[in-house]
Amino acid sequence: MNPVLLIDFGSTYTKVTAVDIDEPRLLGTANSYTTVQTDINNGLADALIKLEQTTGRLDFSARYAASSAAGGLRMLASGLVPELTAEAAKTASLGAGAKVLKTYAFKLTEDDAEEIKKLSPDIFLLCGGTDGGNTDTVIHNAKVLKEIGGDYPIIYAGNRNAARECERILEGREVHITENVMPTFGKLNIEPTQREIREVFLARIVQAKGLTHASELISGIMMPTPSAVMAAMKLLAEGTKTQSGIGDLVAVDVGGATTDIYSVCEGLPDDPRTSLKGLPEPYIKRTVEGDIGMRYSIHGIVDAAGLDRVAEIAGLSEERTSEIIEMFANNTELLPTDAETQAVDEALASMAVRVAVTRHAGRLEEMFGLGGLKLVQTGKNLTNVDKLIVTGGSLIHTEHTGRIASYSFYDEQEDPEALRPRNADVLVDRKYIIAAMGLLSEHHPEAALKIMKQELVKDDTAK
Repeated sequence: MNPVLLIDFGSTYTKVTAVDIDEPRLLGTANSYTTVQTDINNGLADALIKLEQTTGRLDFSARYAASSAAGGLRMLASGLVPELTAEAAKTASLGAGAKVLKTYAFKLTEDDAEEIKKLSPDIFLLCGGTDGGNTDTVIHNAKVLKEIGGDYPIIYAGNRNAARECERILEGREVHITENVMPTFGKLNIEPTQREIREVFLARIVQAKGLTHASELISGIMMPTPSAVMAAMKLLAEGTKTQSGIGDLVAVDVGGATTDIYSVCEGLPDDPRTSLKGLPEPYIKRTVEGDIGMRYSIHGIVDAAGLDRVAEIAGLSEERTSEIIEMFANNTELLPTDAETQAVDEALASMAVRVAVTRHAGRLEEMFGLGGLKLVQTGKNLTNVDKLIVTGGSLIHTEHTGRIASYSFYDEQEDPEALRPRNADVLVDRKYIIAAMGLLSEHHPEAALKIMKQELVKDDTAK
């Protein structure tokens, strides 16, 4: 046996997973509250004690870790126009596992400057203009960032013709220059920016999050937890040289504060007569719905779906449903304790899934022009994806996971334009191992893929 320890320092829980990479299998999992306000090693030690009760004492050959503790990797980004370089900057940031607090377009204003100073991000991504195009905006924004001050790193991924001037303007600040996220009109180039974000995270953010001492205990340097999840989903979809993957997929992670959606597919139109509108979609895409969460953002679910819809799914009156929602909102650690609270919790999870997947998916609209009726697709077509991976406490700690997950499916009656999966097998991450497998895939992809195939359980309780 060759045991490896995988650690995920979350904002609320520190999760530990032990695997055997010689005979790829899961040995055990455990979690404990993350003690980021004191010494993060305390929470890790508590989780390891619990793990040992399941696995016995293990002599780990390696320890790898990811982290979203203390709010995760908080980023701000700016670009030239909302639909182009600003959107490209946001896509690159999300794809690198960051939590994008806000994206700015055009020239930064005095109000923007005050907001940036107040938010004090971990990283600022400075973009704007295609190569050889507009330089005024990105140079202006560099000057604003210079005036604001702060000790957070700035990554420049804008018009290469303005790169050195912006670097001179920001002299004295930590500046990383990489390739333009949009070198030519409508063409994305986000991978170099994503690599730079991760390098900055490794070199600086680990220390800023108070994880330095923990990093001394592990073999591999940390990565943002969402990056680990993305790595796992890519591996699961594509496979390795010796193992096949499961093909195109969508993954849903419903949390207490946010809901993250991942898709691994091209997402192109079914009908060759359909034209595409907007930026090309990345093959591996992540979106984060900051207003959709089961506790901290519970009112965002109600605002998006409607109290009447939540009550209808729960089978309760709107008055009683509202009472339970307020109880959850005021007691964020509270779990369902009876049939009514369980029904409301599942109804909220169902709507969280529907809203988040709808926002992630593309849309197909009919438009009339000079040549008659035309079909126009914006965003990603997920209708042909046949695997839906679900994780998050509200989906894995219930007997009705499949039914909840099915609210992500295409609905011709309610929203026929949303290109959600038409029908997909629901695979459940019951033991919360996806992030751990993403970590493991960096060093042992064959083992990681085998364990995911073993542990992701199909659920047939869809409605």
